[in-house]
Order: sequence, then C-alpha cells, then structure tokens
Amino acid sequence: MISKTTIDQVYETARLEEVIGDFVQLKKSGSNFKGLSPFSDERTPSFMVSPVKQIWKDFSSGKGGNVVAFLMEHEHFTYPEAIKYLAKKYNIEIEETEQTDEQKEQANERESMFLVSEYANTYFIKTLWETEPGKAIALSYFKERGFTDETIKKFGLGFNPNEWEAFTKSALDNGYQLEYLAKTGLTIVKEHAEGETKKFDRFKGRVMFPIHSMSGRVLGFGGRILTNDKKAAKYLNSPESNIYHKSKVLYGIYYAKKAIAKEDRCYLVEGYTDVIQMHQRGIENVVSSSGTALTPEQIRLINRLTKNITVLFDGDAAGLRASLRGIDLILEQGMNVKVCSFPEGEDPDSFAKNNAYEDVVLYLEENAKDFIQFKTSLLAEEAANDPIKRADTVRDIVNSISKIPDQIQKEIYIQECAKIMQISEEVLYNTLAQIDKKGAADANKKIKQEQKAFEVVKNDQVVEKVDVQYELERKIIGILILYGFESDEFEDLVLRENDEGDLVMTSELSTLKVFEKIFLNLQEDEVEFTNETFRKVYFQLISEMNEKDSFQIKDFVNNLSQDYTNEVTSILMEEEKYDIHDWERKDIYPKMKRNSLVQLVDETVLTLRSFLVKKVVSSLQNKTLQNEDNSEILKEINDYNNLHVLLNKRLGRVLSF
Repeated sequence: MISKTTIDQVYETARLEEVIGDFVQLKKSGSNFKGLSPFSDERTPSFMVSPVKQIWKDFSSGKGGNVVAFLMEHEHFTYPEAIKYLAKKYNIEIEETEQTDEQKEQANERESMFLVSEYANTYFIKTLWETEPGKAIALSYFKERGFTDETIKKFGLGFNPNEWEAFTKSALDNGYQLEYLAKTGLTIVKEHAEGETKKFDRFKGRVMFPIHSMSGRVLGFGGRILTNDKKAAKYLNSPESNIYHKSKVLYGIYYAKKAIAKEDRCYLVEGYTDVIQMHQRGIENVVSSSGTALTPEQIRLINRLTKNITVLFDGDAAGLRASLRGIDLILEQGMNVKVCSFPEGEDPDSFAKNNAYEDVVLYLEENAKDFIQFKTSLLAEEAANDPIKRADTVRDIVNSISKIPDQIQKEIYIQECAKIMQISEEVLYNTLAQIDKKGAADANKKIKQEQKAFEVVKNDQVVEKVDVQYELERKIIGILILYGFESDEFEDLVLRENDEGDLVMTSELSTLKVFEKIFLNLQEDEVEFTNETFRKVYFQLISEMNEKDSFQIKDFVNNLSQDYTNEVTSILMEEEKYDIHDWERKDIYPKMKRNSLVQLVDETVLTLRSFLVKKVVSSLQNKTLQNEDNSEILKEINDYNNLHVLLNKRLGRVLSF
C-alpha cells in the first residue's frame, strides 16, 4: 500500500495541465485550457482543464475529475498505478508497504497482464546486456544498425534467447501465472490429446522492440528474427489482447509526444528502426504504425497532439501507391497532410543514419509536398498521355479532396488541382458535387437500414419533467464548493406574528460566510437533500468548512470518493463550458455566478424553500381526501400557503435586483 504521505505529496506536486498536456494538445482559453476530447471522436474542442481548480471536464462524454481520475479513465490505471505514474513523473519517492500474496492474487486481469509485460521487458533487456548470446548476437545486430548504447537503453530494446521456453520458465519461476503469459501472447500454450500441456516462447531467438502506450506502459512487443529461417516471419508482433490493440497504438508515441506537441508536427514512418534512427539523429517527433495499415484510431491519437502530419515514404514506388489510402484517412480526420519521399533505395532509417541532423531537417523541409501536389505528380506520371487514365487520376484526386471536412480547404485544393492538371474548376466542382451527393445518399441508406433493424413502435411521447429539487440541490453544492468560504452581507428572513396575529416576514442584516448562511437556512426548515450523492457531499463540505481555517477546491476534490468525483466536476465546470465556444468574441457575455453572490444564494435557497412548502401543501391536500374532519389540516394548509406567498414575494425582490 502507498503511504498517505506519498499520496498527499503527489497531489500537492502534480500539475493537471502538465499531465494532461502529455496526452492532449491544450490551448489557452481565458484562465483555462481546452482541447479535443481524448474519449470521443470530435473535431471541435469540448475538453476543458482548469489549472486553478485542478480539475478537468469532458463535455462530450460527460467524464471529469482530478489528475488521478484522468489517468484512471484514459490509461485504465488502478488508483495505485496512477499515483505511481505521477510520482515517477515528478521524481517523488514512493513509500509503500509490501503487498501480501493475497493482495497480489486480487489484482485484476489487465493489471496482471501489464505486470507480466513489464517483467518480460526487464527480462529481455537483461538477456541482451548480461548474457553471452545477447551480447554476441543481438547487441551486435543493434550496433550494426547504427544504434548507440544510449539509444538501445532509451527504447528498452532486448533479446529473447533462441531456446524453446527460456523466458516462460523464468517468468514461472518468478511467480507469474501461465494464464497471463498466454493471454499476453508471450507464451504459446498447446494442449495435447494425452492431456499434456506444451508451452514455448512466441519470440524465441528474436531481438525485441517493446511497444508502449502514451503513458509509457508496455502493451506488447515486436520481435525480429536474426536467423535465415525462411519458414519464420521476419517480424512478429504480440497478438491482440486485453491490453494490446494494434489498431489503436503507435510505436514511439511515448517518446515522441512532447516533441510532437512542441513542434506542432508529427512525422509518420513505417517501421520500428525508422523511428529509432530518426530519434537518434535528433528528430524526435516521429511515430510508426508498426507495419500495419494506418487506422482512424491511430490518426486520432496524433490529432490530440497536433493537426499537422508529414508522411515519410521509402523511395519504393509500389510502396508509395499502397500508402496513398492512409492519406485519405488522415484527410477525413480534418488534418493537414504533407508527404515526403526519400531517394530511391533510401528509407527514413538509412537516410537518418547516413546524414547529419541539419541535412535531414533541410531535406524534409525542401521535399515535403502538400498531399495534392504529391498525389497529382505521382498519378499524373502514371497516366502520361492516356486520356482514360488521366480522367481516372483526376477523379481519384477529387475523391481525396471530398474527404476534407473544411469547405475552404476543399475549394483551395480544387483550384490547385485545376492548375496542376490543366482542367477547368467547374468540371472539378461538378465531380466533387457528384461524389458528395453519392456519399450523402450512402449515409442516408445506412441510417435507414439501421433504423429498420431497430424499428420500434412509437407511443405518444412523454416529455420528461425537470426534477426541480435535484437541480436546486445541485446548484447549492456548486455554490458551496465555489464560494462557501467567502463572506458577504446577507438579509436574513425572520417570520414573526404582527399585532393581528398574521405571519409577516421581517429582515435582519448580518455578515456570514456563504456556507453558514446556507446551513442555517436549511436547518431552519429541516431540509434534507433527497439525492444521496448531494447529501453526502453536502455534509462533507459543511464538516470541512466548519473544522478548517481555509478551503481549497483541489484538496476537496482530491479527497472526494471516486463515486462522487464525476458529478462534482460537472458542477464545478458549469461556467467553463462557455469558454469552449468563445462567446465573448461574438459579443455575447454569459452571466457568471460570482457577479451577484448574495442574489445567487438568496434566490437558490428561497426557491428550494418555496418548492418544498408547495410539496407539503400538496401532501396535506391529499390528506383532506381521506379524512372527514379537516379543520386542523386546512388551518395548516392556510399557514403554509401564507408562507409560500411571503417566500415568493421575497423571491420576487431578489430576482429584481
């Protein structure tokens, strides 16, 4: 278990905007930051980070919380893993007690798979540097590729011995379960008819490339064979598992994320060694799709950090054509694409290895073409003087332009294409319109098919009523957290009988803290919160504010149970959502709560009291239907009605400020 001292130090040191900035490109928006949601597919920012409150809110998915909640949601960390990640990031020494065997057994499946992968990575590294076969075969291979010791260690490169079960035996001897070795794909298990179980290493005799998540966790491995066995695949990847989904992972993203955000550009290459060699040369904003076809999920991973991608191709013409499909996918995500190909016979690995940093940077700057120029020159060269092929080329290029969501960009690219292909813009616009029309028709057809598949008999629609008490309780929690410790002059309402025996409302001015004002008013009417979350949060707030000399929002949220964090974050970020739309740039100024604190408190408390009185009256009226003698009940109803009238008169005064 991690000590409370360590946890407190982590919360005190960690900066939410810095941690989230490692995963999402954040831009300043007033006193906050905003960015694209890392939890949903979107093109306009709905993700908000508040450095002051040290909380985040994703308005597209409804998720929110503090720095630990983000890591638990985004990286699927357990609470201890999130604390350890932050401690490592901020160089905080972790104090913890030894886990018992029982606690280890209780670790969930994903955590167990991560532990196995981390052990495998450690084992492969140790085998590379500390065994004779590792040094003689694998280390020599890496050195031949031009990798320095520093680079090999940075990327955690390793070696699995050329033995059937060297790794598996070591893992089992160290207490790791065969179940998780099999589920991660590190060990292949085969059951024979006689009931005998055979197990052997998947990556036998291969140099190892660990594949990391954006936060640095080992998800899987790529292994390259070093022998001339023609029956074995040259490269072998971990199979799909509960922690490794190759379509959602980019090799090198952990090492490249900061450079991508800083340079506001990502270089996309094909293989592991391309990434490593470019890093070694000093160009660190490089990732690879690991030899698999590029996917929308991988593109969205880059999109969180930058809008600009430069795809680096080998000089192989066949490879260039095959990779053009990936460009269309990038365009669909609304990103800016450039393409750079290397001289024939060269790839990013060899070019970075054989040229100085300045020469590589200069080459990329001078040879990176806009996708339309690149695709046009490539396809036009193939079409040559063949009119049919030329027409197909134009159609192919316009089809790529149709993928772009931004209309202005579309128009610019149409003009560019018309100039290069020497064809009228009108023809290209007509072709584009036809493609867009077909796309819309296909989309409508798909929607209709989905509707048909889930056809439901329509009943008379019932409009869902607003839960007034829920909204008012929610509003009170928000006021308490944001302004509870502030003092102001309040007009207290006191009910007194006049000379005629009627109840009249009199007012008395007093200076109170906001939480005191709310607590006293709710106690006066013996009001209890009906929502369980709000009730527990309310008592925790009142207790802390009564006992402490100061109140910090981030400390309160950090100590809050995870069950309540999402609801509380939604309340706290209510006003921040206006920043997402930049209303002030459109001369629209949303009214902020702090501008009239006394009015806000009075209005909310009075409205709740008035609502509850109305509920009591309704309940009493129902009782009159069940009794013969209703004189006492009617008198009570009359008293409550008078109170309701007085409260509403007072409420009218508050609203007219």
